[in-house]
Amino acid sequence: MNAPLTTAPRRPIRELPDELISQIAAGEVVERPASVVRELVDNALDAGATQVTLRLLAGGVRLISVEDDGQGILRDELPIAFKRHATSKIGNLQDLESVATMGFRGEALAAINSIADCAILSRASGLNDAYLLDGRTGELRPVARGQGTTVEVKELFYSTPARRKFLKTDATELAHCIESVRRHALARPDVGFAIWHEGKLVEQWRRCLDTPLADATSEAALAALDQRLSDVLGPEFLAQSVRVDWHSKQTNELGQPALRVWGRAGVPDAARSRADQQFCYVNGRFVRDKVLTHAARSAYEDVLHGNRQPVYALYVAMDPTRVDVNVHPTKIEVRFRDSREVHQAVRHAVEDTLAAPRAAAAAGATTDQTQAPSLFGTTSEASALPTPGTYVPNRPVAPMYSAQPAIKFEAEEGLIGHRVNDISLLWQRSANPEGGMAERFAQVKGEPAQRAEDAEQSAQPSRLPASEKAWSVSRDGNENAWPLGRAIAQLQGVYILAENNQGLVIVDMHAAHERIVYERLKQQFSLTAPDGTVHPLASQPLLIPATFAATPDEVATAEAHIATLNTLGLEISPFSPKTLAVRAVPTTLAQGDAVELARSVLAELAQHDASTVIQRAQNEILGTMACHGAVRANRKLTIEEMNALLRDMEATERSDQCNHGRPTWRQLTLKELDSLFLRGR
Repeated sequence: MNAPLTTAPRRPIRELPDELISQIAAGEVVERPASVVRELVDNALDAGATQVTLRLLAGGVRLISVEDDGQGILRDELPIAFKRHATSKIGNLQDLESVATMGFRGEALAAINSIADCAILSRASGLNDAYLLDGRTGELRPVARGQGTTVEVKELFYSTPARRKFLKTDATELAHCIESVRRHALARPDVGFAIWHEGKLVEQWRRCLDTPLADATSEAALAALDQRLSDVLGPEFLAQSVRVDWHSKQTNELGQPALRVWGRAGVPDAARSRADQQFCYVNGRFVRDKVLTHAARSAYEDVLHGNRQPVYALYVAMDPTRVDVNVHPTKIEVRFRDSREVHQAVRHAVEDTLAAPRAAAAAGATTDQTQAPSLFGTTSEASALPTPGTYVPNRPVAPMYSAQPAIKFEAEEGLIGHRVNDISLLWQRSANPEGGMAERFAQVKGEPAQRAEDAEQSAQPSRLPASEKAWSVSRDGNENAWPLGRAIAQLQGVYILAENNQGLVIVDMHAAHERIVYERLKQQFSLTAPDGTVHPLASQPLLIPATFAATPDEVATAEAHIATLNTLGLEISPFSPKTLAVRAVPTTLAQGDAVELARSVLAELAQHDASTVIQRAQNEILGTMACHGAVRANRKLTIEEMNALLRDMEATERSDQCNHGRPTWRQLTLKELDSLFLRGR
């Protein structure tokens, strides 16, 4: 006989005691000593402190003491401070929906007091008496102290010894505590911070601004932020980053931008293998948000190599009612009312900043008024480009021309190698400049490999125009004013050697030309016509549709984005309630895995807007075209052609990296050259 099933004994529903409730809440709020440090520093900043001092013992396990010089707490309010859901930050739902303080939940002190020995020592502003409140006994007695508050937390997790076993070594916990204060320090240059451990000063960042950063928009405020970034992250971060300052055209009732993004974005060369120097702030609060992280990463798509991680410190200021900070107990996650708007703002802010070539800034060069020859057209067409050595943001670097027939790159008899200027045929004006739109989109929809093959068909290359041959006599002695200098030689048919004011410039010829061609193609070709019509990519139907088991989210995404999928050359339709069928794929990816392609595109569409996915697909195609169309290694160039390439680099967006994120040029200063030969020693 089968044994009878045993049932668990019935447990009655009952209310939990307050102490157990607080200990459960502490499990959400307090993970380690750094969690306590974060909550206490939040309270100090909300109290208007200008100096915060953190004292630790045993990595914060034995003692966490946070001292500030803020407004302090009144005697009658001290006993309430340790009660659950007691706070001075909010009083009604309207306050909760427009939180402007770091803390607001009113549960941190009560949760911490339930798992540690706590005490508050405070003197309110304008009063002469200070009082000490013991969190365990509730005893309140007068003591001596200046204006401000000190919160002491001793023997963390003493009442929950199982939690204490999960802590790491003292050194590890100390590192987490320092990191927590660093995040606050990066957002508040108007506050000084000091960290002591075992009686020794570990870190100190002095106050460098008189008003909160959110209220200061002057150049002095940005300079103070730069100083704090340099103090906390090191001068290398400041030297290898560029300033970001973007704001929306819409304004609020105070006449200020409705959305502002500022801070510093690291140059691609400063990218790291780990994402440990990525800081995002929303209204002064450090957050980890997928929208902000993806937006910043998207801005680096064209300039990062491999899986390298960018470095940045970005600050977003917006109406508090448009962001919900009451999402997570630790307040480290937020939810935006219009996440697409925030994503586009952060992406464009970083992308536009990184677009400007850094050669001029690195060289400290002045603009040379002499018109340089261009790789991409005749002298009259080159005049439309910015002056050599300068960069004009948000301005097309090439006119919009229709597609041209394929050109050939075979060498002409009597010539050594080929001339870079032959690629200019891609941008020559057509006989019918008003027409050719269909041909232009037809070329975009064609297969990149076929276009690359067409580009290598034979044709007689044109020689340099007479005006370009006069390069050497038209410089007026200002060749060193060009940021990338003047070409002096070509090394092994791969590198261009140039001389500027700083020393020697080494340019990867193929990588540099690939970026120039890529940026020109992005200006000339687009899946979106001027009238807003989206032209789909060429697709190839599958003889046998590829089916796969889909999740409910994938099915919903496929049904909601049919038009976008068709634009990308994909035809995905339901095969059954839990199965999708891929019936057509882009011609360029006909030999790939149709199911894997469909899953990746659906995942992108589920997380991001359709325009972002279309733009990414377009850039992939144009990147392939540019790689095949760029000048190859072992091509011998004349001095005039090398100089033309350098001048176009100075006027092309993102010319410091190729399409794959590799650097296109490097600078060797005279000091570095002298050190190689031990000069001056």
